[in-house]
Amino acid sequence: MSVTLPDLLRARAAADPGRVAMTVHGVGSLTFGEWERRSTGVAAALDARPGDRVGLVFGNGDWLEYAVAFFGVVKAGAVAVPLSDRLAAADIEAMLAHCGATTVLRPGGLPFAEGAPDPPRPRDLAQILYTSGTTGRPKGVAATHANLAYGCGGRRRPFMHSAHLAHAFPIGTNAGQWMLVNAVDAHPQVVTLPRFTPGRFAALIEHHRAGTVFLVPAMAIELLAARAHATHDLSSVLLLGSAAAPLPSQVATELGTAFRNATITNYYTSTEAAPAQTVMIFDPDRPASVGRPASGGAVKIATAKGDPLPPNVTGEVWMRSPAATRTYYQDQQASGEVFRAGWVRMGDLGYLDDDGYLYLVDRESDVIKSGAYKVSTIHVEEVVHQHPGVIEAAAYGVPHPTLGKAVAVAVVGSVAHEELRIFLKGRLAPHELPAELVTLDALPRNHGGKVDKRRLRHD
Repeated sequence: MSVTLPDLLRARAAADPGRVAMTVHGVGSLTFGEWERRSTGVAAALDARPGDRVGLVFGNGDWLEYAVAFFGVVKAGAVAVPLSDRLAAADIEAMLAHCGATTVLRPGGLPFAEGAPDPPRPRDLAQILYTSGTTGRPKGVAATHANLAYGCGGRRRPFMHSAHLAHAFPIGTNAGQWMLVNAVDAHPQVVTLPRFTPGRFAALIEHHRAGTVFLVPAMAIELLAARAHATHDLSSVLLLGSAAAPLPSQVATELGTAFRNATITNYYTSTEAAPAQTVMIFDPDRPASVGRPASGGAVKIATAKGDPLPPNVTGEVWMRSPAATRTYYQDQQASGEVFRAGWVRMGDLGYLDDDGYLYLVDRESDVIKSGAYKVSTIHVEEVVHQHPGVIEAAAYGVPHPTLGKAVAVAVVGSVAHEELRIFLKGRLAPHELPAELVTLDALPRNHGGKVDKRRLRHD
């Protein structure tokens, strides 16, 4: 029988109302009983009809209020539209206009009234989440209650090995929404902090003795560069999960040393494909793989039309969701290009090995067509990361008078350009070697933590 997230919260509040569900370090905590009562009051007070879109503009220090507001909106039968307050005001307004939001909730003074609205149904629309827009205009991805609550409500709760789960994912992202679901369905108390810095996040882990930690690769790189493991006790971590972007194998190896008791795991999905995903426990024999399908989903490598390709042949990555599939809100043309008969085109190129492990070659939009060759930026970045003086790296294409495009690499770190060129020679093919190198203090990123290569190309 299908359940909804409000069903799950109601059950947990009834079973253990005083148990803390979520803590924002330095801000406060929220018990299941408080979460249920306050969100029901928001739902009763909302001047919204079933299906109305409600914008939720919150910052990372507002996770507790956001959790109450989100559940209040969906309990009322309305559609939640999560947006980070770090977005440009013009972008927020454009997204709210695109979805036709009738109400906008922000931190401070959430509405409250007595009453008990009719519960939503699993097939009802629950959420519109806007993509990061790293490859173009952000699109609103619509998900039903059945999609959001897929796999939840089982007898054995996720991450039973942990009393606390620490993360620093921002509001308004698919990874952030995953943590919201964990807060209501998983075993551990979810803990986060208003702003990520390596020292603060390491202190959060140490203070709560977190057994499970989730982050994005950029945060992992910052933790390693700051040597947070040398100044904080991170021995409690048994599972460290990376999501939202590929985890370079060199970084995964170093994480295994820094978090000496942790299993390092890479999760691959997208806002469009969730809850489908692949999961990979880091394996030195398959350092570049993002794993095999989990959670009842499936993966195939296929042509643009969806025709399957054999193992070890590069093609488009497709994922099949085990739940009611998502779609683009009010964009039939884009939906028809991406969502097909339960399968989702991921926008990535990759291949499956003979054992069914998935390897990403590149974002389709990031492949550099240089002369007669197609260059994988992921491969170039993997090799550049192997130099000990490189903290971060991003490869991208730049115009070339004869080749059309050539490889450029932006690096963060102390390595001299000539030293890096010598290091890369022999490790990369001639057409993969960077024609341009630039050193930056930090790579440009969107609010979800992904590198914004469009800004690199335009700089």
